[in-house]
Amino acid sequence: MFGSRLKLARKKAGLSLRGLSEHVEPHVSAQALSKYENDMMMPSSRVLMGLTRALNISVDFLMGAQVESLAGVEFRKGSGTSASEKARVEAIVLEKIENYLAIEDILELSTEDGALQKFICNHISSYEEAEKLAEKLRIEWKLGEDAIPSLTDLLEDRGVRVIEARLSQKVSGMTCQVHRYGGRPAVFTIVISDRITLERKRFTLAHELGHRLIHNVEGDNILLEKAMDRFAGAFLVPANHLRREIGEHRTGIAYQEIRRLKHLYGVSAAMIMMRLKQVGILPEAVINYAFRTYAKQWRFEEPDPIGVDCEFNTLESPSRFEGLIYRALAEDLISPVRAANMLGVSLKEIERGLRWSKSA
Repeated sequence: MFGSRLKLARKKAGLSLRGLSEHVEPHVSAQALSKYENDMMMPSSRVLMGLTRALNISVDFLMGAQVESLAGVEFRKGSGTSASEKARVEAIVLEKIENYLAIEDILELSTEDGALQKFICNHISSYEEAEKLAEKLRIEWKLGEDAIPSLTDLLEDRGVRVIEARLSQKVSGMTCQVHRYGGRPAVFTIVISDRITLERKRFTLAHELGHRLIHNVEGDNILLEKAMDRFAGAFLVPANHLRREIGEHRTGIAYQEIRRLKHLYGVSAAMIMMRLKQVGILPEAVINYAFRTYAKQWRFEEPDPIGVDCEFNTLESPSRFEGLIYRALAEDLISPVRAANMLGVSLKEIERGLRWSKSA
């Protein structure tokens, strides 16, 4: 494990073996680094510290005892994403989930996602099945038909680890199963880029939830990614609620109506248009015309984006991990220094979080 993590950290830093050798203090030859990466040799504690400084990573990342491997890694990415960019994302995820699981262990919390297990299906054969699964999940979780205020909180309450991180410009998110040492239950994790819009963040979370529940599709008339999009649309914008808001059948729609709906559900204007077609409110020809003309740019540039001061934006930032850190701090289970390292913030910020004062 040490070797694979060192190799991942080196790729994240964009360094060759020779390049890393030139950055490490005390000096380590490229040949020795290769032996470390192939688990043929372990570095001394002094060299270990030098490696963490050169690669800007923690000792916990290299020597972590929580994560054995990341399986089923799926990226939501643009074209041209390089191997080094993917390695960087995986390294970020590995370090963050290692800390996440470590603090759960310290607090003796359960790590299973049992709330999802009974909804998992090996395959579906139509887009309508994806829609029905989303409806069933909303009913079982007693969500009603209104907009979901925080998809992040909803998922974390049901055992999904949601991590927000500074990812490559070309990567909006990823999902994986985190396999743990000692045969402990795997943990489903969704990682979201902090660069993307709120509309895209909520859609990505719902899309990746679909991937957790639907493993494959079967048949010539269905594509997996489109099925996940249909699941996400139905989960975020329930068909019956949309009909009540806009009418059963329409021949056209005003932009102001689309704007109101996107702000009501916290989704993109393009998704609203697609849901109007999927639910049968607007004819397919009307939607196709829109995407050829006035809505053509909506797939690339969001009209009237939801502002940072909107309630959706306030609620969609993952907060559970930080909350667990401060809980452990308050109970003297971890030191402020370790808390600062795990959160990636200054010790001064940790101290402010522990003891409020007017001067803070």
